[in-house]
Amino acid sequence: MNDIHDLHDMYLFAKVVEHGGYSAAATALGMQASKLSRHILALERQLGVRLLNRTTRRISVTEAGQTFYRHCAAVVAEAQAARDAIDRTRSTPQGLVRMSCPLSLLQGGVNRVVSDYLAAYPLVRIAIDATNRRVDVIDEGIDLALRVRPPPLEDSDLAVRVLSKSEPMLVASPRLFEHFPRPRSVEELARLPTLAMVRSGDKYVWNLVAADGTPVHVSHTPRMVTDDMPTLRLAALAGLGVTELPRDQVQPELDFGLLEPVMPELGSINKLVHVVFPSRRGLVPAVRGLLDALVKGYEEKCCLA
Repeated sequence: MNDIHDLHDMYLFAKVVEHGGYSAAATALGMQASKLSRHILALERQLGVRLLNRTTRRISVTEAGQTFYRHCAAVVAEAQAARDAIDRTRSTPQGLVRMSCPLSLLQGGVNRVVSDYLAAYPLVRIAIDATNRRVDVIDEGIDLALRVRPPPLEDSDLAVRVLSKSEPMLVASPRLFEHFPRPRSVEELARLPTLAMVRSGDKYVWNLVAADGTPVHVSHTPRMVTDDMPTLRLAALAGLGVTELPRDQVQPELDFGLLEPVMPELGSINKLVHVVFPSRRGLVPAVRGLLDALVKGYEEKCCLA
């Protein structure tokens, strides 16, 4: 037996045994008794044994049929259990959700959204890949992947939900300018000590925009690179260099004068915080619920970008 149709015939055989005959089983299954009989005959030919003894009035199960029925019944029970498990996942958030998220977003509020979601739905489990690398959603089996990219977002077969805008800006501590002059040109800016989020390759460039809309690209060699944004902010507060950080994450420091904008006439290109996932269709409740929680979190400013 090596065909999916054989599983169906096993199911039909189990129903014939349970209902005590073709007529009752056919009525329960909503099919013709003659068609049901042909399926069982085909099954016997494949197995090479007689499963049922037939008379004009009744059937009886052979010894081989009784052995085969026990296995068929187990298969039917497992199939029903599998269906019930899927039905449960479609009705109540439960099961494992795999997500990836940049460290800065995770520490900026996504961690609170995840914790609140887990508290609300105790049957849900979440595995977080806290990484700044670009994950392959399909190949790595990721349900939700948070990303930060400048617009326009690239075309792909993935579904996309934009969560918020991130407004990066160049900042530095006044302590830095106790040792270096405040820059008045791109050339002077490039000569200052800098700090940066780690990226692939060894080239670091700030992509800025002049007041007239002209793109301005500033190449620099950071004194420190890291994939941890809080560490980057602390290094900037210590006066170690100029860095680019989201405005929302440094607004308190700007308000208290601990950090200051650097060449604010050069604007940074806003980025879109978004989540990608394989498809909008067929999202199980656990994934749909977490997606909705992330959307709500950003709408309520629980997450900073």
